Amino acid sequence: MGKLRAYLYSNCGTCRKAKKYFGERQIDFEEIAIREQPPSLIELRQMLDAYQGDVRKLFNTSGQDYRQGGYKDKLNQLTPEQALSALAENGNLIKRPFVISDTVALVGFNTEQWDSYFVHND
Repeated sequence: MGKLRAYLYSNCGTCRKAKKYFGERQIDFEEIAIREQPPSLIELRQMLDAYQGDVRKLFNTSGQDYRQGGYKDKLNQLTPEQALSALAENGNLIKRPFVISDTVALVGFNTEQWDSYFVHND
């Protein structure tokens, strides 16, 4: 697996759970502040592919920027590239945690889903 990158926000409870999960399982990762350095368009496209083109899954739909930007109504009118550009420009719009590598593409935190990527019962 290439270097695991976790885009996190320090005031996000779900992001704190993700960090705890990585720590408990001794999983090495690079922590990146999502608000200051949003994922690249390449990473966003990779995540979009992992979620079968469902761009809505990449958006933090409960966030203030999502509501203030009117994305609930306008998301259906945006092309995937327009939506990804909006995400790349504003890390607050991205669902967190956003965890990516060559073989991992996860948004949000779900223990069972994460275990399927990180816990190997050899």
